[in-house]
This record gives sequence, C-alpha cells and structure tokens, in this order.
Amino acid sequence: MKRRKKTKFRKRNPPPGSGPGALAINGQSPRPVVRVTEYGPDHATEHGVCDPNMIRNYLRGDHKLWVDVQGLGDERTLTLLAEVFGLHPLALADVVNVPQRPKVEPYESHTFVVVRMVRLEAPGRVNTEQVSMFIGRNYLITFQERYGDVLDPVRERLRQGAGTIRTAGPDYLAYCVWDAIVDGYFPILEDFGEYLEKLEEQTVVGPGPALLREIHETKHELLEMRRALWPQREALNLLIRDPNAHVSDGVKVYLRDCYDHCVQIVEVLETYREVAWGLMDVYMSSLSNRQNEIMKVLTLVATIFIPLTFLVGVYGMNFDYLPELHWRWAYPVLWLIMLAAAGAMAVYFRRKGWLGGQPRQDNLRIPNGEHEEKKPRQNGQ
Repeated sequence: MKRRKKTKFRKRNPPPGSGPGALAINGQSPRPVVRVTEYGPDHATEHGVCDPNMIRNYLRGDHKLWVDVQGLGDERTLTLLAEVFGLHPLALADVVNVPQRPKVEPYESHTFVVVRMVRLEAPGRVNTEQVSMFIGRNYLITFQERYGDVLDPVRERLRQGAGTIRTAGPDYLAYCVWDAIVDGYFPILEDFGEYLEKLEEQTVVGPGPALLREIHETKHELLEMRRALWPQREALNLLIRDPNAHVSDGVKVYLRDCYDHCVQIVEVLETYREVAWGLMDVYMSSLSNRQNEIMKVLTLVATIFIPLTFLVGVYGMNFDYLPELHWRWAYPVLWLIMLAAAGAMAVYFRRKGWLGGQPRQDNLRIPNGEHEEKKPRQNGQ
C-alpha cells in the first residue's frame, strides 16, 4: 500500500487588511476555460468563449444560458464575467477563495450556491472540489476549480433535449447539476464499502504498521466526505424551506429528492465510519492474538527444555563420583531419556491443544445437567 501524504485544511485568503471582495488567485490554478450553452425548447448550442465580453451577445435573446467555467487561474477573466452578469463581489470572492462551506446566499439579481463535488483518485482515496453556482433569471453560471467533472450526463441530456431540461428555467438546470454532484457520491461509497471489506480481511490475517496507517487514512477520507456533504444537506434544506426569487416551487419538489439522497449518503457515511472505527478494535485484537500465539510457542519451547536442562546440569557437575559416568551406555541412554521426555511433553501439549491443532473433545467438559434431560424426581428425593 502506498503511503499518502496527509492533507491539511488550507483556505486561500487575501492579505490581512484587504478590502471586502478581494480575490486571492492561486498561481497553480489552471486558466479558466469558458463554455456557453445557449438552449431553448427546440435547440441547444455550445460555444467556446475566449473573451467574456462576447457573452453579452448571447444575453439579448429569449433563450437561456449555461456558462460553465473550469479553472480559476486568471483574475481578469473572472472579473469580466462578474461585470457581464453583475455578480456580487463578495460572492465572487467566495468562488475564488476556496474552500468554502456549502451554502446558499440570495442576492438581488441572483442566488449564489456553493456545493462540494467528490471524485475518486484511487481505491479508498477521494478528492473534493468546490463548485459554485449563480442562478439568475435566464442564466446559470458554474465555477469549478479544475478541469473535468461529473456533469457529462447533464450536458448530454441538454444536447438531446431529454425530459424538461430545455423547457424549464435555469433553476431546474441548477437542480440537475446539484443532483448529478450528489449522485456522484454513490459509486464512491460502493468503492469504499468494498475497500473496507478488504481492509477487514487484511486486519484479521496480517496486522502491521502499514495496515494501521491505511485504516487511519481511510477514516480521514470518510471524515472529509462527511464534512463536504453534511453542510450541503443543510444548504438544500434552506433553499427548499425559505422563499427564493430565483427558485420556483416546482423545482423545490425536485430539490427535496436531492435532499433525500443527501440524507441517505450521510447515513451510509456514518455506517462506514463506525466500520472504520471497528477496524481499529479488530486490529488491536488481531495483534494481541498474534503476540499471544508467539508467546505461547516460546513458553512451550522453554518448558520442553526445562527437564533437558536439568538432566544436562546434573551430569555436568564436577563431582568425582557419578556412577553413570563410568557406564558404557550412559551417553546414549541419557539421549533417549531426554528425547523421550521432550516427545512426551510435545504430545501432551498437542493433545491439550496448546501446540497446534485443536483440543480433544473429551477435554471439553459440559457441566452436568446443561444439555441432559432432567430425570423425574422420585418420591422422597
């Protein structure tokens, strides 16, 4: 098992004393790639955009827009997008200064939503990423930290016109995006379930330092997923419960289904966390049993050699008169006695089940009357 570097919570913040809405661009973030999907009841057209000012041309019609931005490495592009759509500076700062807690913040011209997307990097290893959404009257803007996501099924549905995704408003498209992100947790949870089963088998068979480290890292990954999803459930509940000018009542019905998925995932996460904690107990028990077996073997070996050491010690004393020393067959007889003693003790230990094998059934005494039918008491007894 490869050792994974521990990740710490580090939030990008502007220098102390900066004004509200200041952006802290990460130099390692990829440059933004902007794609605009212009869609209506009978069409869906995708455009690659190099200059955010070009988006103004798409805002003049009756159609709706989905502006998908992947990468946060260019402040100018993000600022121009905020100017085109009138995004609040504090909301734009929350987009850039990641990670933010999943939340819902209504503004006058749009509603700002932060969710956490999770992707599988390796068995038992996940990577969480912030996805920010702006829901407007006729547009949806999504910001992602890196390239690639779990939203290809939503894009395909938009291209094919499946369901009501083209005829509904941007709030329904926001629901589809949010639902795809939440549903992306399910296959990862299945992978974690299989991974925990393998860890349990290895814990019983061969506990060791590498396995202990793997259990700790798995617990950490499950905790990270819980931190990403628990406030997301609260944000969904807030959006469903409170009135919102940019989310219709019809879409809130679908959001309730997304909320149910969040609750289900949280329950599975809690179960897996309990399993991971239980693996620690299994690990300690397996390690203790292994040490007990080693100590038992060493003790039995020492016990077998005690009478042999006694015999060797007796005949190794430097007395002038030891009758057996002058006997021709003393040496082979002594060997026979020692081998017979060692063999008899080994056979006895094995019959008891102390040295390999299982104890004999006649050694397992059942208390009288436990499994026997009670005899009827006779008169006078």
